[in-house]
Amino acid sequence: MNARLNYFASPLAAKVMKQFMSVGKAVKESSVPAATQELVALRVSQINGCAFCVDMHTKDAAAAGESAVRLNLVAAWREATVFTDAERAALAFAEEGTRVADAGTGVSDEVWAQAAKHYDEEELVALSLMVSFMNMANRMNIIAQTPAGDYEPGSFHH
Repeated sequence: MNARLNYFASPLAAKVMKQFMSVGKAVKESSVPAATQELVALRVSQINGCAFCVDMHTKDAAAAGESAVRLNLVAAWREATVFTDAERAALAFAEEGTRVADAGTGVSDEVWAQAAKHYDEEELVALSLMVSFMNMANRMNIIAQTPAGDYEPGSFHH
């Protein structure tokens, strides 16, 4: 299975990807815990059905020490006892920020208030950018039909 598009071979995409990847790097450098960032990236990718990003973020999180139990329960985080209140707030934020067409209103006041209990304003900015970044990455990979399964942890950092 091959991707429809090779973004890295396109002169236009190369210019855009350079900027796009620098956005991802800046967000990764925020004070939101790295584990939370991976959980958010994974949940957004699960919702969008981006196989490449699910593969990447699952493997990168595992390589960074995340447990298989937590990774396997991200899709059902509401019923799982393995996530902190802060992580649960970030996952709810990620879901509502991703399902804007479904929810119509985006991130609700209730979910925002829960996130604001655990994250300061700069971290809320980071979460907003992270969810937006992942939604764009997911859409690019879904449109290109980027295949999944062969990702090697750490080989593609954004």
